[in-house]
Amino acid sequence: MKLILVRHGMTLAGEKHLYCGKTDLSLSARGVRQLQKRRGDLPPLDLAALRCVSSGMKRCEETLEIYFGALPHEIDPAFCEMDFGAFEMRSYAEMQNDPAYIAWISGDNEANIAPGGESGNRMRARVLSGLARLLADGRDTLLVTHGGVIAVLMAHLFPEENKNRYAWQPPPGGGYVVDLTAHAYTLLP
Repeated sequence: MKLILVRHGMTLAGEKHLYCGKTDLSLSARGVRQLQKRRGDLPPLDLAALRCVSSGMKRCEETLEIYFGALPHEIDPAFCEMDFGAFEMRSYAEMQNDPAYIAWISGDNEANIAPGGESGNRMRARVLSGLARLLADGRDTLLVTHGGVIAVLMAHLFPEENKNRYAWQPPPGGGYVVDLTAHAYTLLP
């Protein structure tokens, strides 16, 4: 079984270095141009043979359309980005003196809960529940999702690499082709 993990393209929140999870943003003009330029570099895929899944967020739906056309696909909210709660659409620079923000980024970052949001542990449990459904289905799958989701999946699938999940985040429009049978992966070009 193969998993093709694709991160959505750039948004204005990404360009401005804002925390963006549950906010349903479209791709930025720059993000659209980058994806259009990169789509010819993607490996050839037999799209008719793949189960195709998206988180359903606009930025993922638009990435799917730009890269692969009007492809029939499923939407699974288990693969949405982390909910940053009160820190959503705000930057580090804006919050660096906010005690609630400092408490959230200090200590156990996986257990800490953003006010009104979710913890890294809760997000991981949600994503891994979605992965279990994909694996139970057994079909090769194209998943267009978010950087944090891909990082959780890769850290789970390749724990022997001892990378924290942030080290696994691909750039916007990037991702991985994971061969679960061979327990191997390659980067998308």
